[in-house]
Amino acid sequence: MRRILTLLLVLALIGVSAPDPASSESTAVQVGAAAGSAFGTMIYAPVKATFCILGGIGSGVTAIFSPPTAGKIAMATCGGDWTVSPTVIQGHEKPKFIGDTPPDHSAAVR
Repeated sequence: MRRILTLLLVLALIGVSAPDPASSESTAVQVGAAAGSAFGTMIYAPVKATFCILGGIGSGVTAIFSPPTAGKIAMATCGGDWTVSPTVIQGHEKPKFIGDTPPDHSAAVR
């Protein structure tokens, strides 16, 4: 089992760290960002999955009283980024832990 996990991690790092020939950044920076991305995703994904599961439970309870609100809870908790990209590691973009929810149209109807 340990060998399989090691092999998958190595393959993930090699696949993510393939340098882009048109890029102006050094290969070392790209490899470091890819390694940080792979390690960050290994930590971040289980936390995000736990958040999504708990949001799904909360959404199920909320659906009894307000189905539209339950949908928003589910979209917020399970939406957003599930991986840490190299651009997040390099600081070019911010991670998005919580997903977008659609605007509430019921206020406009009134």
